[in-house]
Amino acid sequence: MCGIAGWVDFDRDLTDERATALAMTETMSCRGPDDQGLHLGRHAALGNRRLAVIDIEGGHMPMTAEGLAVITYSGEVYNFGELRAELVAKGHRFRTRSDTEVVLHGYLEWGEAVADRLNGMYAFALWDERTQELLLIRDRMGIKPLYYYPLPHGALFGSEPKAILANPLAPPVVDIEGLRQLLSLATLRQRPVYKGMYELPPGHLLRVSRQGTQLRRYWALDAREHTDDLDTTVRTVRELLEDIVSRQLVSDVPLCSLLSGGLDSSIVTALASKHGRIRSFAVDYAGYAENFQADELRGDPDAPFVRMLAEHVGSDHTDIVLGPDELADPRLRAAVVRAWDVPHFVGDMNSSLYMLFRAIREHSTVALSGESADEVFGGYAWFHLPEAVQADTFPWLAMVMREHQPTDILDKSLIRRLDMDTYTADGYRTALAEVPHLDVQDERERRMREICYLHLTRFLPFLLDRKDRMSMAVGLEVRVPFCDHRLVEYVFNTPWSMKTFDGREKSLLRAAGADLLPEPILRRVKAPYPVTQDVGYEQALRAALREVAGDKEAPVLPLLDPAAVREAVTDPPDKVTTTMTRFGLELALDLNVWLTEYGVRLDL
Repeated sequence: MCGIAGWVDFDRDLTDERATALAMTETMSCRGPDDQGLHLGRHAALGNRRLAVIDIEGGHMPMTAEGLAVITYSGEVYNFGELRAELVAKGHRFRTRSDTEVVLHGYLEWGEAVADRLNGMYAFALWDERTQELLLIRDRMGIKPLYYYPLPHGALFGSEPKAILANPLAPPVVDIEGLRQLLSLATLRQRPVYKGMYELPPGHLLRVSRQGTQLRRYWALDAREHTDDLDTTVRTVRELLEDIVSRQLVSDVPLCSLLSGGLDSSIVTALASKHGRIRSFAVDYAGYAENFQADELRGDPDAPFVRMLAEHVGSDHTDIVLGPDELADPRLRAAVVRAWDVPHFVGDMNSSLYMLFRAIREHSTVALSGESADEVFGGYAWFHLPEAVQADTFPWLAMVMREHQPTDILDKSLIRRLDMDTYTADGYRTALAEVPHLDVQDERERRMREICYLHLTRFLPFLLDRKDRMSMAVGLEVRVPFCDHRLVEYVFNTPWSMKTFDGREKSLLRAAGADLLPEPILRRVKAPYPVTQDVGYEQALRAALREVAGDKEAPVLPLLDPAAVREAVTDPPDKVTTTMTRFGLELALDLNVWLTEYGVRLDL
């Protein structure tokens, strides 16, 4: 796992730009603390910061096939062993044991069609010395990030926006469109927050040549008739999961699992433990289980189920316990904003994840996660509520933004200019138009196919980006077995009636893992990632916003509604706000950190 950065310019000699290319690369040091490399040619500079996971000694990057091509690579290809054997049979010779060299030689053998053969999570750049072209490729599900910034005679690229913003040719400017994207609770555009910058979409590749840029999609979900019966379907899901987890255990460094006590992470941990004792980690809050209060999203705390699964599979388990003072530390907020490159309003769901990963990194370099099972198998409550399914918008928005929105704290005239309702509605219509349908399909199945597609393409990207940013900010590689494209394709085309055959959420997954788990975990209802319920955290948020409001030089003040801020900071000290109201406090504080640290120019 690594961080990549680079610059292609056909109108200048980049051998004179070493300092800038190094500065771009250095911004990725958090993603790659083990090694640094830079390839500097006349028209192409490729940088790499490496987190060594496979072939510790031999995987230095950028990696070169002399006179042919150069690659800077981030991610893991899990079928590199099979591809290597195939390439050896075709006459290729390898100097290392790394998957990076397999991808490089795969390109030399198959060109850009190498993307069709890869199984894994990856984002990489290849400079072809023969054609003088740059090729950017991102994995099918978008697990690994990749951004680019077109120039008149080339392009900048990087794993994160900060790599691109380190180049003077890419100033940190945010316009009204970028602000809309920042405030959206769905991934509606492939243009990130910063003006002129783009995110390479999942399953796409980009060619950069003297003629300009050419974007091509190499993978997409399609509609296939599902002909397997229920028993075969359950067996296929299990076989796929067995293979996926087995592949993703390959590592030359310590590996662990993230365990919440829910169905998804428990199945991953149980499958991993079949290959040997595994270390597991869970996040918890001081006093959380003892003082837990059920709400509309969470019916029970995680801790008892975590202990149950850890004992059941015999994992070497550690709880990472967090307190409200740690979560409210302004230095932690600043670190999280720097990890994202933009503000976010999900508050301690970000900061606690960052702290969890930071603690895990002291023991392991790689972690397996249960992320994306809910999107693949239909786990969220709103998959099963008629008012959400039938809503003329993204179903999660219909559920979580019924009364308050984080943007309620913003200036009212700015809210009117943003017109988030229209922006969201346009994004929703665009997403619906993409959904692949079967020729013959009843209305219920048709709608649920749409709901599944919306989650996989508009909701999951945010969660994957969050997981990647919080983990790679501390040099931890997180793998997501449920995002294997073979599993996603198979389950996507399984009828909804089969996905809910027992009248519950995630029926197929539950059936596929029935023999792996204790009965209480098998029966447990989906519980989202926990947030602290400690009133001390609420008080700290209000105090921090009160301090910002009292600073006449605070850059965020022109964006906020003074009346909303006054109400927020004068709430009773023992009040616990609704989730969306609290997210508004988080948004205001994050915006202030971002505007201060990034020197953002708002072009509104």
